[in-house]
Amino acid sequence: MRKILHSKKPLAFIARSTAIAGACMLLSACQSGAETQSEEVASADRAPAIVPGALMDLSHWKITLPTDSNRDGKIDEVEPPQVSRLYDPRFFYGNENGEVVFTAPNKAITTISSSNTRSELRQMIDPENSKTRSSGNNFALASHPKAKRYGAIGGWLSATLRVNHVAVEAENPDRVPAYSVVIGQIHAGKDESILDSGFGYGNEPLKIYYKKWPHHEHGSVFWTYERNLEKNDPNRTDIAYPVWGNTWESMEDPGEQGIKLNEEFSYTVDVDGDMMHLTFKSPNKPRVEYSVNLASNINPLGEVDPLDNPRGYLGDWFYFKAGTYNQCSTKNQDGMWYAGCGGTGNWEQDKAQGHYAQASFSSIVLR
Repeated sequence: MRKILHSKKPLAFIARSTAIAGACMLLSACQSGAETQSEEVASADRAPAIVPGALMDLSHWKITLPTDSNRDGKIDEVEPPQVSRLYDPRFFYGNENGEVVFTAPNKAITTISSSNTRSELRQMIDPENSKTRSSGNNFALASHPKAKRYGAIGGWLSATLRVNHVAVEAENPDRVPAYSVVIGQIHAGKDESILDSGFGYGNEPLKIYYKKWPHHEHGSVFWTYERNLEKNDPNRTDIAYPVWGNTWESMEDPGEQGIKLNEEFSYTVDVDGDMMHLTFKSPNKPRVEYSVNLASNINPLGEVDPLDNPRGYLGDWFYFKAGTYNQCSTKNQDGMWYAGCGGTGNWEQDKAQGHYAQASFSSIVLR
């Protein structure tokens, strides 16, 4: 059974059809605590803005957006409770279908450790504590020797969404992240204090992908597990497992086995004890399930992976992420991650030319 050690209140999906008052139209307003009425957010020629916090519970999330609204050279991040009032008409807003839309252009400001843009939520188990590295804001596996110090033992995330768009142009289309977007993650924390014990590398035991080639009608959903090894270890790599369609290595058209843009699907991630259980569902598609022990080097197929950390992620701490993490970087150099995708950094121009990724979530629920 999953044990939650610091629980402020149950997290339930909240559906409302109208925008909430006190919306932060500008990120700088949210960051400073200033408020702008939602009526002022709306322009004269369109319906009032729909604030994402009016559509779902964001009280245990912070968001990272591909912007630098106060021009301090750092990517914008908005924490709870301000995130519940945030509205950005380009990258984070509610639509008329009651969905929260996350958009990330191919080219924009990024986090220091990545060349990929994101409009993405980061779990905050203890929303009153702004320190993301605090043990209370992260969860651990049951076998972690100091598991009780963390905000929870295990965790649960479920989301229902439609991928609306992925990038359409890449100089290096044969590189695996081309034309793809990550729409859910478990991220392990970078922690120099535990490197000597074989953990703390900041790897990702889970990334959920959608990928569609420009000339294909259908895309593919798959997930990856990253071997928990140090950055310079040549065996540190992401291993992909199929859900519907292909994995990222294939250039073949998945056809009806895949998922079209704007076709709804859902995922559930249940970390219970040391086990990570994944469930994927979509109308008219087979239900797909995987289970893997994150405290071992036994892969989801039940096979020992001799190249992985023998103790998996046992000594790490984790947090969930959900939203749009665009994998089509404009960076064009050697390396598997650099697809050289199109993009100028001018949002209106890049949007018109299809140089972005976008997903619309009808629900994101933590438990």
